[in-house]
Amino acid sequence: MKQKTFALIILLCFAIFSAAQESGYKTILDIPYYEDMAEKKNHLINERCKLDIYYPTDVERFATIIWFHGGGLTSGNKEIPDALKNKGFCIIGVNYRLSPDVEAPAYIEDSAAAVAWVFRNIEELGGDKSKIFVSGHSAGGYLTMMIGLNKEYLAAHKIDADSIAGLIPLSGQTITHFNIRDSYGMKDTQPLVDKFAPLFHVRNNAPPLLLITGDRELEMLGRYEENAYLARMMKITGHQQTKIIELQGYGHDMTYPAFPLLIKEVQQVLQFKK
Repeated sequence: MKQKTFALIILLCFAIFSAAQESGYKTILDIPYYEDMAEKKNHLINERCKLDIYYPTDVERFATIIWFHGGGLTSGNKEIPDALKNKGFCIIGVNYRLSPDVEAPAYIEDSAAAVAWVFRNIEELGGDKSKIFVSGHSAGGYLTMMIGLNKEYLAAHKIDADSIAGLIPLSGQTITHFNIRDSYGMKDTQPLVDKFAPLFHVRNNAPPLLLITGDRELEMLGRYEENAYLARMMKITGHQQTKIIELQGYGHDMTYPAFPLLIKEVQQVLQFKK
């Protein structure tokens, strides 16, 4: 998006939408992230492919956390989690197209397009594109890993996935997502690792990766074990910045105790970058 066009959108959004309640922060809603959205003439893209921005107005070169919602790739809406607000970061909530209206890889492509938009535009708001983190819960964690580990999705937008400051998926699937396996006629207990699995794209030069899951005995299916296997394979390939945290006593809905860990990881990576 050209800078003048983006600036005009920002001004219009300020006129239409109210600022966030927290002092020193502002919110902009429903920004389309496909540059050629009008040309696409696709009602699903026009309806779903938008993002919300919550950013600090008194922090120079702020860091950004892009947040992908969960919902099994079939439901959910963009959100800016309250637990991430007012921490000195920009938070961007992203909508993407959902199954069954679309099939893979449409929602992965949408996620990459949203991240690319942030890289192209965040400095217009005062952010630093070298401090962009990607996170999400469940399906959002899956999308986080797919665009961070499989470089082709961001490369389509001339963005190097290795430019991401850190990947922090919460309880994301690392094998092929069960929604995709269902479209193959497979049961959710039948594992598969194909091109739609983060595990398929293990590499040693990926951004820092923090995997957070719930308790292995309480998580959905084998979610902890999937993440543990990805962590092991990343380390075997030589990736030096992979960590995994299992939140004892929490099931799949483990975002509440995970958010402070997400924030701590962002802070630690930023400190290391200095």
